[in-house]
Amino acid sequence: MDTVKLKSIGIVHSPYPELHGMPIQPVGAKGVKGSITVNKEYEEGLKDLDGFSHIILIYHLHKCNGFSLRVKPFLDDVKRGIFATRAPKRPNPIGISVVKLDKLEGNTLHISNVDILDGTPLLDIKPYIPHFNAIDDEELCIGWFDDKHHEAKDKKSDKRFLD
Repeated sequence: MDTVKLKSIGIVHSPYPELHGMPIQPVGAKGVKGSITVNKEYEEGLKDLDGFSHIILIYHLHKCNGFSLRVKPFLDDVKRGIFATRAPKRPNPIGISVVKLDKLEGNTLHISNVDILDGTPLLDIKPYIPHFNAIDDEELCIGWFDDKHHEAKDKKSDKRFLD
């Protein structure tokens, strides 16, 4: 298997210094403010980003050790295959979140709806474009999650994926 090396482009700052009690998805973090400090060497790449209301953050789940191919997700009592969940304990500990971009100041992005641990290394930023990212509801199927999605807004993280 090939090894892939990635370099952090910045750090996510949030009000969550620990996993316990953190929202599990942006839907449960409405209005939660945070910021991103992009490394100065990448600041020029932020040009024109302030024209977007939402951005996709791709980040390293740096507190996860190891992985499990079957996990009990936050919203279920049944063990599921890791690739059928958004659980963090993955072979490649990569997370994604769509957040609101409130303001861009130099190399600092002020964001809302933050469900990310403070100090998380940021790997990439992409603009959220509904025309590219949204799926027609008629084609949408969300598997085992279909009867659980309404619970995500109030669910908080715990320590289940730390060990």
